[in-house]
Amino acid sequence: MRNCLVAQSGGPTVAINASLAGVIDGVLKSNYFDNIYGSVNGIQGVLHENLIDLQRTFNKSDRSIERLKVSPSMYLGSCRYKLNSLESDSSEYEKIFSIFLKHEIKAFFYIGGNDSMDTVAKLSNYAKLKGYDISILGIPKTIDNDLCVTDHTPGYGSAAKYVATSLLEIAHDTYIYDTQSVTIVEIMGRDAGWLTAASALARNEYSHAPHLIYLPETVFDVNSFINDVKIQLTKQQNVIIAVSEGIKTADGKYVSAQSAKTDIFGHAQLSGTGKYLEMLVNDQIGCKVRSIELNVLQRSAMHCASLTDLNESFALGVTAVQLAEQEVTNAMLVIKRVSDYPYQYKISCTDVADVANDTKYVPSEWIHADGNDVLQDFITYAKPLICGEPMLEYKDGLPYYLPIRHLL
Repeated sequence: MRNCLVAQSGGPTVAINASLAGVIDGVLKSNYFDNIYGSVNGIQGVLHENLIDLQRTFNKSDRSIERLKVSPSMYLGSCRYKLNSLESDSSEYEKIFSIFLKHEIKAFFYIGGNDSMDTVAKLSNYAKLKGYDISILGIPKTIDNDLCVTDHTPGYGSAAKYVATSLLEIAHDTYIYDTQSVTIVEIMGRDAGWLTAASALARNEYSHAPHLIYLPETVFDVNSFINDVKIQLTKQQNVIIAVSEGIKTADGKYVSAQSAKTDIFGHAQLSGTGKYLEMLVNDQIGCKVRSIELNVLQRSAMHCASLTDLNESFALGVTAVQLAEQEVTNAMLVIKRVSDYPYQYKISCTDVADVANDTKYVPSEWIHADGNDVLQDFITYAKPLICGEPMLEYKDGLPYYLPIRHLL
């Protein structure tokens, strides 16, 4: 038999289930694969042989796949698990591939971000070393939009839409008071400022908020920041600021009120940047000031999803199945932009080694020379990615998503 296995990993997004839906739909319509399994909690689920039969759960004749496409977060659950290097310990690899063989897995799809692509690369190298005939493919996702080679990552467009919508609504809330104020909005982005930059999409003919934008790609200077705020307060009563959680000073230290811990991959787990800046403005300027941390709210807000994002994510899943049928392996699917207006794209793939353990930053030429704003080139890039709204089903006034009882 020719079966396949799919798993999800890393942080959730609005669109990662759309990619899963695409994979399932592609397999159900395939004459190549016999069955599709899902690993609960990523590669850890494979190691624990915690697999579910997705072919029994989903039927191409009902609406379950369509409902999965518009359900947020990760239907199969997630993990943040780093495989040991093959040189230091091969036992995990031996166990994983024994499970692949047991279930007659011909293709493994891993939907995730940068760290997940590291897993794809390691498994691909092991398969090549041992001569296993299995396609191992990475399907990108991350709200951070920091994967190299691909024009953008699934999940980014929806998160960007949520960020821009939130900034617009914060502006409406703030402008009602004829009182001098500063509002600081902290947005996810440890190393790359793509999400924070998306706040600029909130600007329209009557509001220029956010009035200042600070990204991790530029050095953050406290004195310049205070001076920027003072200048803006001479222009309007209410100043709204978007700031990445990962901004750093010239000595490389995170601007955070708390010491930054690290996760298993060595990434800093940040918290407190907005609160620190709030206290700084209160001390140095003395006007009314508050900070808002969007935090996880920007990751799974299906009620504010981009239809463009969902459709692209679904298409990536379908294409991944087609590539597996052609026995492509050791690759990640990528989106190539054909044009901005009208927005058009095509899907291809790249060697996963070109992506794993690397970071794509907001280009310096898209950032204002003063380091406190983004330029039109970024708007041109990001605007098409937030367009369109999915049709959601509601029950008792709330969105009705696909149940995840198997995770509880």
